[in-house]
Amino acid sequence: MHGRTRTPSFRLTTRSLAIGLTAALSAGLLAGCASDSDESSDTADGKKKTTVSVGVFGVFGYKQAGLYDEYEKLNPHVTIKENSTERNEDYYPALLNRLSAGSGLDDIQAVEVANINELTQIQAAKFVDMSKADGVDGESFLPWKWDQAKAEDGRVIGVGTDIGPMGVCYRKDLFDKAGLPTDREEVGKLWEGDWEKYVDAGETYMKDAPEGTTFMDAAAGLYNGSVSSYAEKNYNKDGELIYKDSDAVKTSWDLAMRAVEGKMTGRLKQFDTAWDQAYANGTFATVVCPSWMLGYIKEKAGEKNADQWDVAPAPRPANWGGSFLTVPEAGKNKEEAVKLAAWLTAPQQQAKLFAKQASFPSSQRALDLPEVKDAKHEYFADAPIGAIFSEAAKGIPTAILGPKDQIVGENIATVGILQAEQQGKSPDEAWKAAVKKIDNAVDE
Repeated sequence: MHGRTRTPSFRLTTRSLAIGLTAALSAGLLAGCASDSDESSDTADGKKKTTVSVGVFGVFGYKQAGLYDEYEKLNPHVTIKENSTERNEDYYPALLNRLSAGSGLDDIQAVEVANINELTQIQAAKFVDMSKADGVDGESFLPWKWDQAKAEDGRVIGVGTDIGPMGVCYRKDLFDKAGLPTDREEVGKLWEGDWEKYVDAGETYMKDAPEGTTFMDAAAGLYNGSVSSYAEKNYNKDGELIYKDSDAVKTSWDLAMRAVEGKMTGRLKQFDTAWDQAYANGTFATVVCPSWMLGYIKEKAGEKNADQWDVAPAPRPANWGGSFLTVPEAGKNKEEAVKLAAWLTAPQQQAKLFAKQASFPSSQRALDLPEVKDAKHEYFADAPIGAIFSEAAKGIPTAILGPKDQIVGENIATVGILQAEQQGKSPDEAWKAAVKKIDNAVDE
């Protein structure tokens, strides 16, 4: 989504990151973990030949974009072996097991943004401090991204890979039929500065909506976009779980319920088959879309809709997604791993990865490179996606993260909002159902 194959979650990822693996599966993953970071024969210049293992989930794109090959040519004594687990919900529990055992770890371990806070809070000492690592320039990263991997003692356990700044993708043909502007600058002004204006635009759309269409795909997308535009949502700066009394959560929930009660949504669950089919059939006019979702929309909407989609800035800067590269202290080749992680996340490599795999850079210096700054997307009417998403990225607040963010977000979206949307529950009933589910999970 970035270049990554994921499955949704609130948090992220487009992915449902339910952390609940069976012991057998964890053991199987442990048995198959990296064990070949061995030093072997010398190279012509006398350096030890070293295999650096990289553990990832999904498709990070380094192999596909040729970055591993490029690094190996620059460093003939290094061979890179990527170990990829398809889904983070399998990958992350296995990583926790390996950290606990202090063995079986890859030299580099990717970590999803939904999990980085848990590691900074309780496992920080088990990772190399990247803020002091040779070749890592903390100032090259967006400040809010750099801070996400920072522990209380100042240790930074990972360097940023991609991010997911949000926009709003919209159907020009449906906007035109509903009497709304279609030019992306005018569209952006409809809701500039406030997610409530986005819902206002939805009310206007529904007055003359083309038959069989709704303004947005799902209220969960609206909720996610709105709540992610706040620095404080589920936790406060003291680490207390405050979602029940959070202004961000309350405001975003009320907007989602207003959209549901106004019949502005397609009552869809994002990333389900029905959602994919709705893209192809053109039954909704907007979707809150992080940068990585553009490729997904193109694939699902298909060539028959190629002239219809465009993208405008979101009401307020917000982020959905992204990951980090960490170097475990128990890894076999820490020095070479740090060098590789620093190189892969340097501005030039982040820009190359964006150009080839659509992974939006977390390096603020990469945002000014031509591959990013001048990027346009042909499918979205040549929208200047580099400029749109770069501007959003620079304005994203430094989110206060907590260990149960994923549980809170997922249950508000997939329990609370869906009960209101698909089962006709009242906002109060739906909220109580989400809270019950969250409280049960948090107390376990």
